[in-house]
Amino acid sequence: MVEIEVKIRVNNLKNLGEKILELGAKLEKERFHEENTLYDFPSKMLYKKQHALRLRRMNKKFFLTFKGPPQKSRKFKIREEYETEVKNEKQFRKILKSLGLIPVFNYEKHRTIYRKKGLKISLDELSIGNFIELEGKREEIVKFANALGVSKKEFIKLDYIQLIKKESAKT
Repeated sequence: MVEIEVKIRVNNLKNLGEKILELGAKLEKERFHEENTLYDFPSKMLYKKQHALRLRRMNKKFFLTFKGPPQKSRKFKIREEYETEVKNEKQFRKILKSLGLIPVFNYEKHRTIYRKKGLKISLDELSIGNFIELEGKREEIVKFANALGVSKKEFIKLDYIQLIKKESAKT
């Protein structure tokens, strides 16, 4: 599956949530906690190829996601993405370790998910600030962003790992 998304830095999540509902989106998942761990080989082979292997915990469920390298785009983050649920997290971590993969980065966030037809709208709260993530077709992303009063200039293509590393480099 190809994932197309952008992030936009936001200030007031409460007002934004209300605005999203006014624009016809439906609340899909109430605010929840999420923990993300990226895995790589000690040689950083995945990082060097711009691939990502993530184990995500959402409440008591676990999901493994593989992301391919970003495709060329000036305004959107576009990547191949494959995801599956992991039923036994402890055994799965042992498999990753046996394959030589090690945890290389960890971050947490709170997320609220809305949906408007094919557009997934996530409100994310991280240690580095709050963001809205729009995922879907390019034209749906642009149309919804415009309805929120956001221009393409405000689109962020970076992923949360890059944003967190960029923020920590400032301090």
